Amino acid sequence: MDGHMITNRSIHVRQQQIDRRRLHGIPRRITVCGRWLIGFIALLLAGQGYSQPTRIKSDERVIFYPSAAKRAANTNEWQAEIRGCVFEPEKRGLTLALLRETLDLKDVEMTPAEEKIFNERARLFLVDHERGKKIFVRFGEKVFPAGKSAANGKFAGKVVLGNAELKRAFQAVLSSEDSRIFSGEVFPLEDEGVSVISDIDDTIKITEVRDKNATLRNTFLREFQPVPGMAEFYRTAATERNVSFHYISASPWQLYEPLVAFVRSNGFPAGTFELKEFRWKDKSFFSLFASPEKYKPGVIEPLLKQFPKRKFILVGDSGERDPEIYGALARKFPGQIFRILIRDVTSEPAESPRYQKAFRDVPTDKWQIFREPSEIKCLCE
Repeated sequence: MDGHMITNRSIHVRQQQIDRRRLHGIPRRITVCGRWLIGFIALLLAGQGYSQPTRIKSDERVIFYPSAAKRAANTNEWQAEIRGCVFEPEKRGLTLALLRETLDLKDVEMTPAEEKIFNERARLFLVDHERGKKIFVRFGEKVFPAGKSAANGKFAGKVVLGNAELKRAFQAVLSSEDSRIFSGEVFPLEDEGVSVISDIDDTIKITEVRDKNATLRNTFLREFQPVPGMAEFYRTAATERNVSFHYISASPWQLYEPLVAFVRSNGFPAGTFELKEFRWKDKSFFSLFASPEKYKPGVIEPLLKQFPKRKFILVGDSGERDPEIYGALARKFPGQIFRILIRDVTSEPAESPRYQKAFRDVPTDKWQIFREPSEIKCLCE
C-alpha cells in the first residue's frame, strides 16, 4: 500500500515538474524571439537614423578629425567619412618623465612657461587608446553610426547625408546623463573647384625642421608661431577665389588639437587635416622626425583621385622634400596640379640643380619659389 502511494506520489510530482517546464519554456521561447525581434527592429531604426548613444566613460574623450564630403553622382546626397579617436588621458608623472628623457629633453632647463607647454603637449602622446567603442554622430536631427574604435583608438565610418543633414558641424551622440560635447566638422567639396593642399611645418608654422633641437623646442616647449603673411594670403584665396583648404603634415595626430587651435587663432581658413600615424610606445616613435617622402604622397593621391575634376595648388617649403614630392605628383597628375608654391628656407635659387631636377618636365609657369607671400603670383588661371 505504502509502495503504491509512493509510486503515485512520484508520478504526480514528475508530472508537475513536466508541466512546470512546459509553462516556463513558453515564455523562454517568447523571450528569445522577443530579443531577436528587438534586435531586428534596432537595425531597421539604425538604418533610418536612430541608434544607441556612444557609450564612453567619464574619463574618456572623443576627438573628431575634419574631412571632406563629396556629392554622390547625379544626386542631392553627400558622402563623407567620419574619423576620430577615443582615448583616456594619461595621468602618471613617471611616464611623462620617461618621454622627456626619450626626447633628449631631460637635461634641458625650462622656464615655467615652457614646462607648462611641455606637460600639455607631451601628455597628448601618453594616452590610453580605447578599443571597441561604437561611435554615433548627429547631423541635424538625424543620427548615423560612425564606426567602432580599433586597438589604437581610431575609428572611421562612412555616412550619406541629404542636403537637409549637410551641416558642417556635427556632434557625438552621448547618453542622456552625459552633458559633454564632442564635435567635429565635414567640408563639402563640389566636384569642380580649386583646393590648396598646404604643408604645415615651415610653410605656415615656424618649426625649423632642419635643426632637431630647434624642432623639439618649437614642437614641445613653445607656442606655435605663424609664418608672417601666410594667413593673410590664405584668407584672400579663400574669400576672393573660393578656395578650399587641406592641411597635411608629417607631424603626428597627437598634435592635432594644438595644431587646429593654431590654425584658428592665427586666422588661417578652416579645412581638412591629414597627419601622420604615430605611437611613441612602438617603433613608429623613431619616425617622428623622419622624411615625409613616403607619407605625403599616400595622403595626397587619394584626395586627387577622389576629386578628379578639381584643380589643386600644392604649397610647401624647401626644408624637407616638398619640391621633390610635389614635382613627382605634378608629373603623375598634370591635369590636376595647377600650381606649386615652395617657401624658400634653404636659400636656393630657382635655377639650382635641385629645383631643376625636382620639377623636371613640369612647366615653369606651374611652380614658383618664394620667400615672402607677397611675391606669390595670382592663383587664378
